[in-house]
Amino acid sequence: MDEDVDLKIVVDGKEIAVKEFVQNIIGRAIVSSVCVLKGVNEDWAEMELTVRKAK
Repeated sequence: MDEDVDLKIVVDGKEIAVKEFVQNIIGRAIVSSVCVLKGVNEDWAEMELTVRKAK
């Protein structure tokens, strides 16, 4: 995956500013990890992930 990604990070309702370089590093890692999963279309348009602390 060589294309750039648009990544938005929101923590507890506050959007965190992320530079393009960091967006691409984190975004590409997530995309690469998710795209290998069974059932994910190769030509996806948008992904949404939710991460919460385990209790």
